[in-house]
Amino acid sequence: MRSYAACGEPKLTRKVFDEMSERNVVFYNVMIRSYVNNYLYNDGLFVFRDMVNGGFRPDNYTYPCVLKACSCSENLSFGLQIHGDLLKVRMDLNLFVGNGLIAMYGKCGCLVEARRVFDEMLCRDVVSWNSMVAVYAHNMRFDDALEICREMEDFGQKPDGGTMASLMPAVANTSSENVLCVEKIFMNLERKNLISWNVMIRVYMKNSMPTKAVNLYLQMEKSGVEPDAITCASVLPACGDLSALLLGRRIHEYIERRNLRPNLLLENSLIDMYARCGCLEDAKRVFDRMKFLDVASWTSLISAYGMTGKGYNAVAFFTEMLNSGQIPDSIAFVAILSACSHSGLLDEGKIYFKQMTDDYRITPRIEHFACMVDLLGRAGCVDEAYNFIKEMPIEPNERVWGTLLSSCRVYSNMDIGLLAADSLLQLAPEQSGYYVLLSNIYAKAGRWKEVTEIRSVMKRRKIRKTPGISNVELNNQVHTFLAGDTFHPQSKEIYKELAVLMGKMKELGYVPETDSALHDVEEEDKEGHLAVHSEKLAIVFALLNTQESQIRITKNLRVCGDCHIAAKLISKIVEREIVIRDTNRFHHFKDGVCSCGDYW
Repeated sequence: MRSYAACGEPKLTRKVFDEMSERNVVFYNVMIRSYVNNYLYNDGLFVFRDMVNGGFRPDNYTYPCVLKACSCSENLSFGLQIHGDLLKVRMDLNLFVGNGLIAMYGKCGCLVEARRVFDEMLCRDVVSWNSMVAVYAHNMRFDDALEICREMEDFGQKPDGGTMASLMPAVANTSSENVLCVEKIFMNLERKNLISWNVMIRVYMKNSMPTKAVNLYLQMEKSGVEPDAITCASVLPACGDLSALLLGRRIHEYIERRNLRPNLLLENSLIDMYARCGCLEDAKRVFDRMKFLDVASWTSLISAYGMTGKGYNAVAFFTEMLNSGQIPDSIAFVAILSACSHSGLLDEGKIYFKQMTDDYRITPRIEHFACMVDLLGRAGCVDEAYNFIKEMPIEPNERVWGTLLSSCRVYSNMDIGLLAADSLLQLAPEQSGYYVLLSNIYAKAGRWKEVTEIRSVMKRRKIRKTPGISNVELNNQVHTFLAGDTFHPQSKEIYKELAVLMGKMKELGYVPETDSALHDVEEEDKEGHLAVHSEKLAIVFALLNTQESQIRITKNLRVCGDCHIAAKLISKIVEREIVIRDTNRFHHFKDGVCSCGDYW
C-alpha cells in the first residue's frame, strides 16, 4: 500500500486495502494519506469516517492527515468535529496536531481560532510559526504575518525557507518597509534554498521592483542555485519591464536546455517578455511552438501587436482566437480595445466594445471604459469621449479622466481639459502628472500666467514632478538615466557625443519642440532642458557602447514630442534602429520614421 501510495496510485492502494481481511489503524492511516497526498480530500475524509465507525481509534498520525484534508478542502464543519474529538482525548496538545489545526482554521478564514490554538500550544517548532505566518498571509494580513516573523525571532526561532514561502500569498503591493522586512529575513537565512530565492524574486516583482528582481536572479546564478520553472516565470516579467532582452534570451536558452517546456505559465511569460521588449517575431515563434494555448497566451500576443501599433495584426489574431474556440475574457477585450486605440481603429474598437457586452455578456470594468475614452480621444473625438464619460454607469476614476486630459493636450481642447483637470485634482490631488498635463495645455496655448499659477500650487502642496527615467541594457546590466544625469561614469563622453548629434540634427532641420516646456523662460533655456532628457542620454550611451545592433530604451513616462522628433532624426543619422517603450506603447524608429506614425 505504501509503495502504491508513494507512486501516486491511490486506486491501486485502495484495491489492496479492500482485499485486506483484517485491518488496523496503520492500514487506515496509509489509505487516508494516499488520498490526501493525491488531492482526493473528500475520499480521505470518507475513509476516516469508516475507520471511526468501524471502532478503530485514530492516533497522532491520523489526525494531522485528516486536518490537512479539511484544510485543503476548506471543510470547516468537519474540522470543527475533529477539533471537538481532539479536545476530548487531549490530543490537541500534540505538536503535529496543533500545527494541523492552525492550518485548517487559517485556510477556512478563522483567524481568531487559529491564533488561539497557536497561543495555547505548549511547545512550538518552526512549522508552527510558519503555519501562523501562512494563516495571516493567506488572508491578506501581511502586517500581522510580518509581526509573527518578528515574534518568531524574539522567541529564538530562526525563520527558514518555509517562512519565506508562507509569506508568498500576501507579498503584492505592500509597503517599502514590509519589503525591507522580507529582505532582512531572506538575508539572515542560514541556508537559502530555491524556494527562498523564488519568493524574494516574486516579492520584488509583485511590488514593482524589476531591477532588484533581475539583480537577485543574477546573484542566485552566481551562488550556484539552479533556477526552476517558477524562477524563470517570475524573473521574465522583470526582463520585460526593463527591456533586458539579452538576459531574457539567456533565460529562454536555459529553459530549452533544461527541457522546462511545455509549461503554460512559463511559455506565457516568455511571450510577454518578448512582447514587452518589442520582439514580435520572437513572441510569435514561442506562441507557434506551444502545444497548449489558453486565453492568456492569445491575449499576450494581441497586446504585443497592439502596443507596437500593428492594430490590424492584433485584430486578425483576435479573430483567429475566436475561431479556435477560445472564449475571450475581460482582459482579452482590454487588449484588443487598447490595440484599436493605438492604431486609430475607431470603428473596430466600437464594434468590439459592443460585442463584449452584447455577445459575451461581460460587464465593462473601469479598464474597458478607459480604453474607450482613449480610443475616442486619440482619434480626435474629444467631445464624444467626454459625453461617453458622462454616460458611464460607474463613477469614472483618475485613469479615465487622465486619459481624457491627455487627449485634450494633444488636440488643444482647453474647455474639456479644464473640466477633466478639475475632476482629476479632486480624485488625485497628490498626483504630479496631472498638474504637468494641465500645465502643458496652458503652455501650448501660451497662457504662461496659468502655468506659473499651477507651478505655485505644486510648490505650495510640495508636489514634485515624477522624474523621467530611461533604462538601457548592456552586457546583462541595466543602466539607468535621469534627465540631466551626470552621475554615470561615461557622462563626459555622453554629453560630448550628444552635442555632436544635436549639431547634425539641426543641419537636418531639427527645431526643439518647446511648446510644452513648463516655464515661461527663454527659448535657449528650454532647448537646453529638452536636450538632456533621459531617453536622449540613454540613446547616446547605447551608441557609444554597441555596434550595429538595435537600441532598446524603456521610459517610465510618455515620451515627449521633442524626444520623439530627436529619436527619428538620430535613427536616420546613425543608421540604427531605435526602440523606445514608454508608458503608452512601443516606438520603433528607423530611417527617420516612427512605427506609431506620430500617433501616440
